[in-house]
Amino acid sequence: MPFYGGSELEKVYDDALDEGFGLIASNIAEPNIMMGLIEGAAREDSDLLMQLSGGAATFAGHEDDVSGLKAMGNYIENIADQYDIGVFLNMDHQSDMEFIEAQMDLEIPSSIMIDASHEPFEENVATSKEVVEMKEEKGADVLIEAELGQIKGVEDEVESEEAFYTDPEQAVEFVDRTGCDLLAISVGTQHGVAKGKDLELRPDLAGDIREALRDHGLDTPLVLHGSSGVQPDQLQAMLQHGICKVNKDTRYQYEYTRTAFDHYREDPEAIVPPEDVDDDRDTFFNETEWSPNKDVFDPRVVGRKIRDRIADVHADLTHVSGSAGNSRYL
Repeated sequence: MPFYGGSELEKVYDDALDEGFGLIASNIAEPNIMMGLIEGAAREDSDLLMQLSGGAATFAGHEDDVSGLKAMGNYIENIADQYDIGVFLNMDHQSDMEFIEAQMDLEIPSSIMIDASHEPFEENVATSKEVVEMKEEKGADVLIEAELGQIKGVEDEVESEEAFYTDPEQAVEFVDRTGCDLLAISVGTQHGVAKGKDLELRPDLAGDIREALRDHGLDTPLVLHGSSGVQPDQLQAMLQHGICKVNKDTRYQYEYTRTAFDHYREDPEAIVPPEDVDDDRDTFFNETEWSPNKDVFDPRVVGRKIRDRIADVHADLTHVSGSAGNSRYL
C-alpha cells in the first residue's frame, strides 16, 4: 500500500539527508486540501507527508479526535491507493498522552510530533522521552518528532528573544536523552500570520546544530516549523543544513478560503438575490423571479477549484524543497 508507516518514512528522510532535499509537511484541515496535496505531489513524482493536528482530528470526528483520526486515516489510505507515490501522515503538535497512545494502537500515523517545547527543558526531555518509550514498548511503526526551542507566532509566550533560537549543545543533550527520531528547531521562523518581534532567520544555526549532532554520532533529521514568510532561497539554504521536513499549514488554509472567495465573488447574484428580491431561502426553488444557480453554488464546483489550486501550490513547493522527481517508490 502507498500509505506507509514510520520505517518507510525513515528511508525517505535518509534519502533527503543524503541528497539535500526535504519534504513539505502539509497540514490537512479539510479533505479537499488532502486530495489536492496528493494530486500535486503525484504530478511532480514527489513523496508526500501530510499532517493532522489534534484540532483537525477533532473537527473531522465531530468533536471526537479518535473518530476523526480513524475517518481521515481511512480516507487517506483509500485515496492514496490510486497513486504510486509514497504517502505518509504525521500527527502534528500533540500533547494529549491518551490520544497519542490511541494513535499508536490504531497504527494510522507514520510519525507523531510530541510538543512539550513550552515546558522547561527538563520537563520537555521527560515528556518527549515518555513518548519514545511508549513507542518502543508497543513496537509501533512510528517515528517520534520532538521540539526544542520556541517558534515565533502562536507560541509567543516567551519574553527572551534567545528562546526563539535553539542552542546546538542543548540540542545534542536533548536528542541523546530523549531518543527522538527527528528534532524541530527554532531558527527565527514563525507560525502562521504572526505579530511581534522581527527575528533574524538563521540558516547557519541549523548548520551548527546539524554539525554538533553529527560530532556526537547523532544523524538526526532536523525539522523547520513555522515556515510562513520564508522565501524560496531561504528555504533552500535551510535544506543544505540537515533540514529535511518543513511544515506548511497557514498557506493552504489561505489558498482554500481565497479560492472559494474568488469563485463566489465572480458571480455573486448566482448565490445572493438582488436587492429587490426577498432574501428568503425557503422560496428560492419555488415559482419566483429569481433563484440561485446550482452550476455556481454546488459545493463540488468550488471543491474542485480548491483541489486544483492546492495541487498547484504544493507542486510548486516540491520544486522549492527539491523533493520533485525524488519519490523512492516510482
